[in-house]
Amino acid sequence: MNLKDYIRSIPDYPKKGILFRDITTLIKDENAFSETIDQIVERSKNYNFTKIAAIESRGFVFASAISYILKKPFVMLRKKNKLPAEVHSIDFELEYGTATIEVHKDSINDKDSVLIIDDLIATGGTAEAAAKLVEISGGKVAAFIFVINLFDLGGSNNLLKNNYKIENLMDFPGH
Repeated sequence: MNLKDYIRSIPDYPKKGILFRDITTLIKDENAFSETIDQIVERSKNYNFTKIAAIESRGFVFASAISYILKKPFVMLRKKNKLPAEVHSIDFELEYGTATIEVHKDSINDKDSVLIIDDLIATGGTAEAAAKLVEISGGKVAAFIFVINLFDLGGSNNLLKNNYKIENLMDFPGH
């Protein structure tokens, strides 16, 4: 099964000049979604980790299934003001703006090695912010697994330059 066949491309969304890679067409097909989850599980076996974290919101779709299958705790990295207890916060830049993500202060500790899962990496700002959240919480990043890498936007290269391990299931141009 070629998972790329299940990704819809939408030009000029969310703003002009962005070519949005839509995963809703992948997750609505039970076979494509199952294959995606199986591939992430298989790739996760390359790493030693105690917890799985994901970035709101599309990362949650994949990471919660992986967490269930691997019997590992799931940590939500959420948008600003979405978590009720004390948080660590990181501001970062997106391809098309700025944002803040947060994690509960009691979600990750110095004994944790965290696998971060997300649907897509573009410029890498969100992924780098996620890594910083893990690190300021005391944990270390075991690796990143992305469903899609927008290879020409540089995010994966930025993570590699910062000595993070990354994997992705498929590559697409971002423009």
